[in-house]
Amino acid sequence: MIVGFLVFAVVVLGLIHLYLWKRLVRDTTRPGPWRRAGGIAAIVLPVLVAATLVGTRVGVWWLAWPGYLWLALMFYLLVTLVLLEIPMLAAKIWLRVRRRRAAAAPAPERVEVGAAVGGPPAEPPASETPAPAPEDHDNSRRLLLARGAAIFAGLTAASVTGYGVRSALGPPQIDRVRVPLAKLPRSMDGTRIALVSDIHLGPLRGLSHTQRIVSMINDMDADVVAVVGDLVDGTVEELGAAAAPLRDLRSRRGSFFVTGNHEYFSGYEPWLDELTALGVRPLRNERLEIDGLDLAGVNDVTGEDFDDGPDFAKTFGGRDSSRPVVLLAHQPVQVHEAAKHGVDLQLSGHTHGGQMVPFHLLVALEQPVVNGLATIDGTQVYVTNGAGFWGPPVRVGAPPQVTLVELTAVG
Repeated sequence: MIVGFLVFAVVVLGLIHLYLWKRLVRDTTRPGPWRRAGGIAAIVLPVLVAATLVGTRVGVWWLAWPGYLWLALMFYLLVTLVLLEIPMLAAKIWLRVRRRRAAAAPAPERVEVGAAVGGPPAEPPASETPAPAPEDHDNSRRLLLARGAAIFAGLTAASVTGYGVRSALGPPQIDRVRVPLAKLPRSMDGTRIALVSDIHLGPLRGLSHTQRIVSMINDMDADVVAVVGDLVDGTVEELGAAAAPLRDLRSRRGSFFVTGNHEYFSGYEPWLDELTALGVRPLRNERLEIDGLDLAGVNDVTGEDFDDGPDFAKTFGGRDSSRPVVLLAHQPVQVHEAAKHGVDLQLSGHTHGGQMVPFHLLVALEQPVVNGLATIDGTQVYVTNGAGFWGPPVRVGAPPQVTLVELTAVG
């Protein structure tokens, strides 16, 4: 499966770079050293991206910055150039029509000046040179058009990527959402849950990232802290020190964790032990009672490949259905199963809000909610953008986020 994915990725990367080479190099240069340099870059850069995708998974983290930054820049170059294809095609058609009209127009009658009456026509001045052929004009215009498009695409991609880096590496914004629960007892009205997901400690985010998130959560004065998966992209040996500030999380009722898909890629069992030692309790297909509220957690669906998948029947078996239940589940898609078990509110992450527009359109094909609060099959689900990033250190249209969820009683 992994080999098949790598082969597919290499083919796609190769095709993308071939397209970029055509638009940015071949169409904008004449044969010579610049075109040769562009050809070399078109070979080296996809290799860099492929090496980064593999290398960062096996501890070669120095590849992360150049590889992932180019991946983001490549993506926005691709998007911009594709969007320019229609106006570029229209401009080329216009140039072709102009050339045909010029070729079809009758040549102006030549009037000779200075010839004697009845004598031979005068010769043109020796310094007169023939006009350039129409094809030369068209080639020059096409070259100018291609260079203009390439410059525009380059400036746009660099600007968007730069903005995205600043957003991704900056402090998460705080989102506050109030969620009414019909079954919530009046005594629990105003219960506050600090929700964070997708912290993604790894090659580009470490100790200071965790410290900042812990400080933000502690300032919320929450009753419960919920970490809903994708905490890490690496082993306990690699990232244990970066996760250590989690022991300083403060809340009235405790801090809880459910697995995300990246925990299973990073060695989930050692991480569960590590989090327990840090005072963050994993909820492993289980629920607990907090006064008049049930707090539950299920494993991520990726755990099925590791014999550790979600078990909703175990989690909700024998539950008092008169009590409201809040479920922690990494992926929003799990809401369909949650609704069958009468869950009142599901808290999720995983989507990153799309992370880089227009990726949110692709995420929406897989997940019922990309970000924010929605109701699916009668169950409310809130999806946070997450506090970190995966892959490129870039966020466009989906800023990093930590959320304060306030539960309110109805009536």
